Amino acid sequence: MSRLLLTLSESSADAALSDGAFDEVFLWTKGGRTTFTGSTGPFLSELGAVNPINVDLVRIALAVLASDRSILRERGGSTWNARDFDITVEVASPEVWAARTDELSALVGFLTGDRWAFSFAQAPGMAFPPLPIAGQRHGRTVLLSGGADSAVGALMSALDLGAGSSQALVSHFSFTAISPVQRDLVSAIEGFVPDQPQIHHQFHLSRGATRLDGTTFRNESSTRSRSFLFLALGLAVAERAQSTLWIPENGFASLNPPLGPDRRGSLSTHTTHPRFLRNLSAIVTSAGGHGSLENPFEAITKGEMFRRLAAAIGVDNASAYLSATNSCSHTDGRYSGAPAGSSCGVCFGCLVRRAAFGASGVPDTTTYLVDDTTGRFDEFVRGKTIVEPMRDFVYRGVRPRDIMVMSLPEDYAAQGALALCTLGVDELRGLVG
Repeated sequence: MSRLLLTLSESSADAALSDGAFDEVFLWTKGGRTTFTGSTGPFLSELGAVNPINVDLVRIALAVLASDRSILRERGGSTWNARDFDITVEVASPEVWAARTDELSALVGFLTGDRWAFSFAQAPGMAFPPLPIAGQRHGRTVLLSGGADSAVGALMSALDLGAGSSQALVSHFSFTAISPVQRDLVSAIEGFVPDQPQIHHQFHLSRGATRLDGTTFRNESSTRSRSFLFLALGLAVAERAQSTLWIPENGFASLNPPLGPDRRGSLSTHTTHPRFLRNLSAIVTSAGGHGSLENPFEAITKGEMFRRLAAAIGVDNASAYLSATNSCSHTDGRYSGAPAGSSCGVCFGCLVRRAAFGASGVPDTTTYLVDDTTGRFDEFVRGKTIVEPMRDFVYRGVRPRDIMVMSLPEDYAAQGALALCTLGVDELRGLVG
């Protein structure tokens, strides 16, 4: 069992470090000592007076991500993905969250495959109330990660709302390489819908490399919880906008069928899984927060998303717009010689993307490292490729028994999930045979 603390108080952090009661101590402040990078503070005051429950949700999600990154998994064997966490988080309403610890533990456990226990302590209040911010109401709030699905969602939302409306776009990045991709997509959307304001909230919030005592944090690379924080930030913006949060993700990837019997899921994450989204919404809403969210594409494949966009803006425009997105799992550019933001072409995200281009008939002008003829990236590509497991997956297909272990919510028909996965596999078959 790993015991971890997220506090907003330097004195509480120092006391926890002194008594040694916690394995890791995370301090979140704005402008002072902190274990987090970025300019976002623990009260989200840059957004105005956000519902305290939604602020609490961001703190919880940040604590989960920091913990997930800091405790290494065992590699190999049957327990590699099962860790035990006991997290204490300072929140504005500890009694509200204490009444929901079982639901929250199950929610995060479903997301990461670990065992989570939560405790809550009273957070210090703000020294001064946030200033009111005018003009925050928007027709819709949309997550914009920089990937193709979110780009389709943001533009289709803008086209649906039309002139005279407005929408809030929410981005989050840990690696700076993806930040310009997000900004360029916003500019492109403004070009397609010039009479509709696009209000872009771009968050850079991540655990830093160094502990408060100057030592270096351990780094777990799997971080299945990484998008939980993104969703929490999106709901905070949506609360101020008084709108529903769109979480655009093709339904095949959301269901996350495993590539093989030894793999938990193709993406190793359940962040947009229908059950996770419904349960998250229910927990936040019951706690008194803003929990209105939906994935408008949960019943279709990525290729169908591309086709719908091409029908709306034309094939050439769709090609240019979609090719400027980044769906790669390895975008930090830290591997030798590769420019930041490169796409490998052989990870799950890249393969589903390439298959969607092929299935939709939209030309793909993306530059992939796998297509580089100089040989500079061969070693990296060999280390990241899942082409063979994907080929085996396509050959086997998704079977009814695979659907039965997907933990579908009650309102999601198993027959619909099987049909959707069959279409997704068909798209992949066009790429990998």
